[in-house]
Amino acid sequence: MSTEYIILTAGFVFGFYMAWNIGANDVANSMASSVGAKAITVRQAVLIASILNLIGAAFIGSHVTDTIRKGIVSNEILNDPHIAFVGALAALLSAALWVSFATWKSMPISTTHSIVGAMIGFGIIAGGFKAILWGKLTSVILSWIISPRFKYHYFICNVQHY
Repeated sequence: MSTEYIILTAGFVFGFYMAWNIGANDVANSMASSVGAKAITVRQAVLIASILNLIGAAFIGSHVTDTIRKGIVSNEILNDPHIAFVGALAALLSAALWVSFATWKSMPISTTHSIVGAMIGFGIIAGGFKAILWGKLTSVILSWIISPRFKYHYFICNVQHY
């Protein structure tokens, strides 16, 4: 069995494990109210979430993937395919294990923060602090801070009109 086949298989298994963890961790956030109000069943919630997650991944997932793939760790580190493969697999597995543990312990965590943190860890281990693209990472972190603020402001402004 070739090394490339082993890496491809490991990537598929780790990716599937991470996707399962994302579903286990994030679906409750969007479906709990509907299921709790008995508007839909748990089975319907899982079906709806599966369809919508697939659509979201297909249509806008590439932007997120590009940021994770090219926007956190310097291309100088990623030019070596062996380091890139091992680092990406290690980041994916570590993020998946962390999300799995946190979900098991009912800890509210972000899967996005987990994979970004894992990629930062990989970049620091592979090339030191200079290997991190701090400008792009700053914009990612700012989006985490600014986005909820705008959602909150929009919600408060709309509620005050009623």
